[in-house]
Amino acid sequence: MNIMSRESDEVSKLTESTYKNVMEQFNPGLRNLVNLGKSYEKAVAAMTLAGRLYFDAMSKIGENAAVSPVSRELGVVLINISEVHRKVHLELEENFRRFHTEIISELERKTDMDVKYMTATFKRYQMEHKLKHDSLERSQSDLKKLRRKSQGKNANKYESKETECLEVLSGRQVEMQRFIADGCQEALLEEKRRFCFLVDKHCNYTFQTAAFHDKARDLLSTKLSGWQDQCSNATNMPENIMSKIETLRTAVPVAPLPSPATTPATTPATTRHSMNYTGRDSMSSMAPPPAPAMKAQTSPLANMFTERNTDHVTTTTSSTAAVEDNSAIPRSVSVSSGLNNAAKKPRVRTIFPHAAGDNATLLSFEEGETIVLLIPDERDGWMYGALEKSGKYV
Repeated sequence: MNIMSRESDEVSKLTESTYKNVMEQFNPGLRNLVNLGKSYEKAVAAMTLAGRLYFDAMSKIGENAAVSPVSRELGVVLINISEVHRKVHLELEENFRRFHTEIISELERKTDMDVKYMTATFKRYQMEHKLKHDSLERSQSDLKKLRRKSQGKNANKYESKETECLEVLSGRQVEMQRFIADGCQEALLEEKRRFCFLVDKHCNYTFQTAAFHDKARDLLSTKLSGWQDQCSNATNMPENIMSKIETLRTAVPVAPLPSPATTPATTPATTRHSMNYTGRDSMSSMAPPPAPAMKAQTSPLANMFTERNTDHVTTTTSSTAAVEDNSAIPRSVSVSSGLNNAAKKPRVRTIFPHAAGDNATLLSFEEGETIVLLIPDERDGWMYGALEKSGKYV
């Protein structure tokens, strides 16, 4: 009897600890799991949003590259990469919608229901256990009383009652042991069912996650080799672009014709038209024109600067060219008066250098120098001027 009682007490304690474990640890753990699952969902939603924005930006970069003559294929690759990753993120979002529906919502609903159910089941077990325990104690108390009475003179009188009491006590002991055993088994099964429920839900989710990763792997791996081929050699260029570049490399540059020899302080009239007349500090953005392809004529001023008088240059000359040429400079022109009034004369800035060489009748100058025009209009296709910096005109 003592051995049976000790085993019954151990099993009964196991039953109560099992119920308490479900109520005080498992169900609160499920509540915490639900809260963590919701945080997990929010984190994944934020991640997918960030990923969508990231790959949208990549797609825009790909669109910019797609209009480039050399990076068009790489732009298409960037657009394809962004599209594939967007599909992967859509699959991930769908997978987490199932995670919410099949796990988080179910756990939340089952936990609320299970708290009420387990509380009621445990209370019912405790009440029945107490009733059976009290009934067993009453039978044991009745048997003790009968045995005390049967020890007197009328022992035979209580013999039948003692037998009946023993039968009742034995039946209640068997019933109590059976109740404790059934209660323990039910409590352990209740606990196991809850863990099985949790494992089963996450096994389904694991299967769905594996399917998602398989699909994502197929989407990415089938495209990856083609994407990598497009950037295997960063030095490759389309043939039409390379042809244009090589044409420029092998083209022979056209050198400008040298300026013809003429009067001392002259510049080609075409140069004057290619210069900027906005002021002495203005610069021309036009390309340097070649010298006029015409035969140089003898200018009426060819001998104008041979005399260094400070007053004026003699205007009489034996040169018939000045007389015959209707565009010749008037004989009243004075070099000194032209130089003295230089501040009022128009100026031009040279856009390419010119070397007179051994020809003393030409003016040498560097690029960017300022020339004072002694005569504002060209004569015989040439301009006549002096360097502003040095005053040199021969």
